[in-house]
Amino acid sequence: MSPWEAIGVFVAGIGAGTINTIVGSGTLITFPVLLAVGLPPITANVSNTLGLVPGSVSGALGYREELKGQRPRLLRLGSASLLGGLLGAILLLLLPAAAFQAIVPILIGIALLLVVVQPRLSRYLAVRGKGPTRAEGGIALLLGVFGTGVYGGYFGAAQGVLLLGLMGLLLDDGLQRINATKNVLALIVNGVAAIFFIFAATIDWTAALLIAAGSVIGGQVGSRVGRRLPPTALRVLIVAVGLTAMTKLLIG
Repeated sequence: MSPWEAIGVFVAGIGAGTINTIVGSGTLITFPVLLAVGLPPITANVSNTLGLVPGSVSGALGYREELKGQRPRLLRLGSASLLGGLLGAILLLLLPAAAFQAIVPILIGIALLLVVVQPRLSRYLAVRGKGPTRAEGGIALLLGVFGTGVYGGYFGAAQGVLLLGLMGLLLDDGLQRINATKNVLALIVNGVAAIFFIFAATIDWTAALLIAAGSVIGGQVGSRVGRRLPPTALRVLIVAVGLTAMTKLLIG
């Protein structure tokens, strides 16, 4: 990796850490950058997952005020995220590399669609009014969080958007508190997958450390000033890099 490529990976880590804390989908920035510097898709994916863990910690700490009083919820949903993330990581290494290259463009496309429709989803959640209290989302939310964890452990782009949508629809709580919960659940998924990958996969440690350093900075940026950033600009960036990743994987 050349010095300029290293700088690019570090900057991508800052962007991913920022976006992950605000909405999710930071992998759509770092993953194509790692492909562009020459990493094979699976190595890029596992190195990216490991690198984003410190940024997830940084972002979760930035939302610590919104996490107050949520311990029972985090324990319940966190267990589903942990099991789902581990299963997704195992599937990534069990399935052949050709399957990953075939599936990931589809996953990126779904993630990009979620990013595009997320403003409409947010407006719907904001105006849906007060409904009957849901008992922490019931079994539907638990299964949904588990499924999102499987997806997150396997690839992860837009798992934050999926979690925001699920919890926003199934919980009666403010979006900022839900976003704080999302950051912790994403941390659990990335963390358990990263631990598994350390022992079972090939990691490009240079790339992982560069992303880790950048994502820590990005996590703080996202938690402190991210709400002031123009969401349209963020989505344009995510869609652009996501399309780049799709194109690279499809044409080889």
